[in-house]
Amino acid sequence: MVDLLLRGGFLCDPSVKWVGPAEILIRHGLVEAVSRSIGPVDVPVLSLGGRTVLPGLIDMHVHLREPGMENKETIATGCAAAVAGGFTAVACMPNTSPPVDNKETVIYIKERAARTGLARVYPIGAITAGLRGRELSAMDELAAAGVKGFSDDGRPVSDSKLMLQVLRFARVLGLPILSHSEDLSLAAGGVVHAGATAYRLGLPVIPAAAEAAAVARDLLLQRETGGRLHLAHLSSKLSVSLLAWARQMGIAYSAEVTPHHLLLTEAAVDGFNTAAKMNPPLRDEADRAALREGLSNGLIDVIATDHAPHHAAEKEEDFKEAPFGVSGLETAFPLLFSHLAETGIVSLSRLVSCLSTAPARILGVPGGTLAPGTAADLTVIDTWEKREVNKGNLYSLGKNTPFHGWVLRGFPVLTLVEGDMKMCRGVVKGMNEDFDAVRETVLKEGRL
Repeated sequence: MVDLLLRGGFLCDPSVKWVGPAEILIRHGLVEAVSRSIGPVDVPVLSLGGRTVLPGLIDMHVHLREPGMENKETIATGCAAAVAGGFTAVACMPNTSPPVDNKETVIYIKERAARTGLARVYPIGAITAGLRGRELSAMDELAAAGVKGFSDDGRPVSDSKLMLQVLRFARVLGLPILSHSEDLSLAAGGVVHAGATAYRLGLPVIPAAAEAAAVARDLLLQRETGGRLHLAHLSSKLSVSLLAWARQMGIAYSAEVTPHHLLLTEAAVDGFNTAAKMNPPLRDEADRAALREGLSNGLIDVIATDHAPHHAAEKEEDFKEAPFGVSGLETAFPLLFSHLAETGIVSLSRLVSCLSTAPARILGVPGGTLAPGTAADLTVIDTWEKREVNKGNLYSLGKNTPFHGWVLRGFPVLTLVEGDMKMCRGVVKGMNEDFDAVRETVLKEGRL
């Protein structure tokens, strides 16, 4: 941890409505002052050269795979991918092996994350024992162990009576339910959206109604309970229309969308491209447009990556057999900046709110702001330099990205967690032998 004055930056912090030049003084891991101009100080000065400073990004939906699936990802490699992508904190889903349905697994994840010492890691506990959807997990025990929410992600809670009980109990615990909204009877056996591409390729489909039917049920149960419902990875126009209905009815909820659903359509799976196979599937242009509109008008609160790394050999299987998922932590911000912010579809402030401020609020965790007195978790973005996405250079063990070869702007160049440099100039602490040399050079030169 180094006390530091960041000078010559452009701050975008929607939590305090600051969009403009700013200097940021960091002492003892906290933001001490933010001002247009801070006078002489007795700490090192780092010139940002006009680069953009954001509150550290928070991804409330990632799969770190450990314990049990370390061939796909580990907590260490997942956290390295996080800080490389500008994320200072991640919430990891419970579908590990064993699943996060007991306090011992929660403790294991927290200890591994602390030993790695990169991003903050917030375990999400399983809603049901063994993720089997039949009986509740020990939710009170998991809450006491430090989980920040509950989900059976990858599997919906199909039993409506059980889901009603879940929302009521979670309200007592003061924690959100992250719902994987999917009607399995409608989605069973499907691998792609029920659209033109699927029919041309002869692949079994997952209709938009499979998601929307479950979203409608969850919203109705939320209306009954007044719980804390968070709808994960929404993909369809139908679902967005249900959010609009819920807003009119005064039903409280939060909802997320992924970068890949905002940027791609079903056309990406053409040629049986397994890198674009995900659940929920990529849908059509009308769905993508509705998701963007929902993000812009506030019906959708959060952008989360649903980072789902897989071993290369798995993604090389036949399309029907290949696993769902995309590796998303390292490409999320540049994708969104290049294709939404720069094009004027969504403002930079709105992106930062959805990627930082709102996730912090929903999970009840530090971050989402650089107001004085808060943790110095921040990301510095280079909005000018163009760079090509190269899956071979990802820190994540999962190289499964449909964005390989895309040329983007907005890559992070510095990530601080509690004032400590975790990534600098693309080099990650503890993962690159030359990190200390890069860090010392930057501090000596006083510029990024």
